[in-house]
Amino acid sequence: MAAPHTCRTSVEIASQPDTWRQAAASADSLSAALPRRGERVAVVGCGTSWFMALAYAQLRETGGHGETDAFAASEFPTGRGYDRVLAITRSGTTTEVLDLLARLKGTVATSAITADPATAVMDLADTVAVLDFADEESVVQTRFATTVLALLRAHLEAEGALPEGVRPIAGAIEDAQRAVDAPIGDDLRGAEQFTFLGTGWSYGLALEAGLKMREAAGAWTEAYPAMEYRHGPISITGPNRVAWLFGTAPQGLADDVAKVGGVFVAGSEAAGGLDPLADLILVQRLAVLIAQDRGYDPDRPRNLTRSVILDDGQA
Repeated sequence: MAAPHTCRTSVEIASQPDTWRQAAASADSLSAALPRRGERVAVVGCGTSWFMALAYAQLRETGGHGETDAFAASEFPTGRGYDRVLAITRSGTTTEVLDLLARLKGTVATSAITADPATAVMDLADTVAVLDFADEESVVQTRFATTVLALLRAHLEAEGALPEGVRPIAGAIEDAQRAVDAPIGDDLRGAEQFTFLGTGWSYGLALEAGLKMREAAGAWTEAYPAMEYRHGPISITGPNRVAWLFGTAPQGLADDVAKVGGVFVAGSEAAGGLDPLADLILVQRLAVLIAQDRGYDPDRPRNLTRSVILDDGQA
């Protein structure tokens, strides 16, 4: 296939090793806005931010830092008790996030991570971590979301514990550069369907991978916990269809995909093993390539805006 033209989304995708490095270096200075060890925490967001919340919640709780739940902001159980609610919002203007923070004001400690310090979230959250260096022009989120998770991982590491098998953030940053530079085969660019799979914290990444492909390329994607794949979803897999795993493959999964004629991708185990967050960069790049192959503009995805702001009749 012909080499695609460079778009703004591709530039932002390629910048992720640098933004992750800057986030890791900022973890100490931004720690006032991040959960303390031992707190009972809920993490909320919308879309991509929700999926990053799911990944972080698994990392934090399994690392022994405290009970941690993740919710779409619109589904937050307001009657449940938490020591802190952490909101993730790139724009700082997402209606559901702002409404929730306003309802919680004065009842529980609230924090937020955003890219824009000139928005309403600065006043509604008690403390805010601003990652303006990871802000994006693109409608489709790439580097802001992964940089948030890099920051949160670095903070967990600084507090003394990461879950077993999760590498230090420095290793993830090295893998991010490998993912930026790695070739992507035409077999993936030409696939007609993708099923993304994850286990534990990487399940949130699988959900995000599916969303990224749908947003940028209008691709047919699904996402499941890896062990659930054989309980029905494998029925969609076949020739020219991909099962892409984030993390370590359950025993026999690769053979099961091969038996039905599917293409099995385990980026986290290939070439010495990419960190699952770095593996997500490969999906982001693939989404841009497929979009361009189909004549779409990744910088201007169909039916999407950079932030969802609802009027009073929609909320």
